[in-house]
Amino acid sequence: MLLLAVVAVILSLGLGAQTVHPADVWQALVAPDGSDATAVVRELRWPRTVLGVLCGLALGAAGALMQGHTRNPIADPGLLGVSAGASLGVVVAIAFLGAGSFHGYIWFAFAGALLASVLVFALGSAGSHGPTPVTLALAGMALSALLASFTSAILISDPETLSVFRFWVVGSLAGRDIDTAGAVAPFILAGLVLAAVNAPALNALGLGEDVARAIGQNVTLARTVGVGAVVLLAGAATAAVGPMVFAGLIVPHLARVLTGPDHRWLIPFSALLGVSLLLVADVAGRLIARPAELQTGIVVAFLGAPFFIWLVRRIRMVRL
Repeated sequence: MLLLAVVAVILSLGLGAQTVHPADVWQALVAPDGSDATAVVRELRWPRTVLGVLCGLALGAAGALMQGHTRNPIADPGLLGVSAGASLGVVVAIAFLGAGSFHGYIWFAFAGALLASVLVFALGSAGSHGPTPVTLALAGMALSALLASFTSAILISDPETLSVFRFWVVGSLAGRDIDTAGAVAPFILAGLVLAAVNAPALNALGLGEDVARAIGQNVTLARTVGVGAVVLLAGAATAAVGPMVFAGLIVPHLARVLTGPDHRWLIPFSALLGVSLLLVADVAGRLIARPAELQTGIVVAFLGAPFFIWLVRRIRMVRL
């Protein structure tokens, strides 16, 4: 998986409207000489590749955590309201606070994702048994629908906001600089640490909450740590590159084929596969529409939709 991610990084740096030989990529990174290839690699492709690595790690790990905690094979980080909260944050920043650039609304997107996820967790924990897979899923769907309606109401009444918002909501690694990667990196790294800490507890929860309690597992604490990791990972990634539909859904299933259900292996494998998926989708978007680009989120959706249909049919056949 690590080798596959390295290959994806090399492809991301070398392929696009202008193809750059791997030797020239290395030259541009370690000893820039002012050539056109150096400018393409360092100024255009290096920032989006670094951001793709960070967000791929985040979305892959968050998807594995979300499916594990909800015991729902078609769950993704958006189930916690991350995408809906981030979208509302962007729209509010553009419509009411005059934010017209990416750097002007990234923090509002992150704040919206965090707030929505906290509300979902609070609603899902309101019962006497604390947060459960069912209550978290129901709270996430309900709040996401509510936030989406607010977002739509603002966009319908403000065409200028819609014009700016559509460039973020489609999901893309383009147009971001290295400062964006630096801004979200601490949150993603913190989320990855929490995910690693949560993996053993998630294995216990997979046996059922009653069994987990019987063997001494603090279920509420485990759920809190897991949801906190998902919020940091998916919130930071979504704020930086927009909603990447299906990214957190596809990857854990592919990783599970190799690792089995053990989350101590599943989470890091999912994270590395997330890097490969995001970067390969970004490269494919550059090559398909060359010299223009097809946004990364669109390519991921093209890959994810057939996989989602196959997954739903497979689940139905297993139940039958």
